[in-house]
Amino acid sequence: MLLAIDIGNTNLTIGLYEGSTLGWHWRLATDHNRMPDEYGLQLLGLLQHAGHNIKDLTGISLSSVVPPLTGRVTQACSEYLKQIPLVVDTGVKTGVRIRYEDPRAVGADRVCDAAAVLHNYGGPACVIDFGTATTFNAITREGDYLGGAITAGINLAAEALYTRAAKLPRIDLQRPPNVIGRNTIHAMQSGLLFGYVSMVEGMVARFRTELGPQMKVVATGGLAEVVAKETDVIQHIDQWLTLDGLRIIWELNQ
Repeated sequence: MLLAIDIGNTNLTIGLYEGSTLGWHWRLATDHNRMPDEYGLQLLGLLQHAGHNIKDLTGISLSSVVPPLTGRVTQACSEYLKQIPLVVDTGVKTGVRIRYEDPRAVGADRVCDAAAVLHNYGGPACVIDFGTATTFNAITREGDYLGGAITAGINLAAEALYTRAAKLPRIDLQRPPNVIGRNTIHAMQSGLLFGYVSMVEGMVARFRTELGPQMKVVATGGLAEVVAKETDVIQHIDQWLTLDGLRIIWELNQ
């Protein structure tokens, strides 16, 4: 069994694979203050919750965009799960050719997403990841990762409105009754949700002019389904895309 761990700024996404099948998956809050022992006990508890023990693990594949936590989780895996993770980084086989000016600057999660999309859907493709940041990633038919676009995520934008505008409340992101909000909460929900939907539609159109009319659009991340309900430009929703990429990269390196 393979344990796949993606460390993001907001969430730890964890999956347990039996072969190519994702049997169990969890999404936990990222805690920058948690120590290796705490992460170790948590991972051990999840494994036991799934009805398995450390002897069932054949490996661990890990990606991280939070450098301070990479070492802590790696230490936790080594000490509590008795496995040293394969960390997606420079020198690891990914099946993706990185054409970024500085390949080391591409987030490991974006590389994993690209690997999974190429394997599961093929290129050309635009991968939209709705995380702490919303990223648009361009992949060619030949399997090259060209680069993309990065902007603030929806929840990050909502939090910025709350903290920087004295009269605006903290809100839950939901679909408002109308585009034209008749109160502050509905107006904020409209601006955030429909504003991001319009941005997605515009960016997809711009990416398609560069990647070609056959470009597929794949969305992942916590808010992918919320946004996809409001537009027809997203063709595939894959909540566990990064985990699948971690599995594929693990297999390439065996």
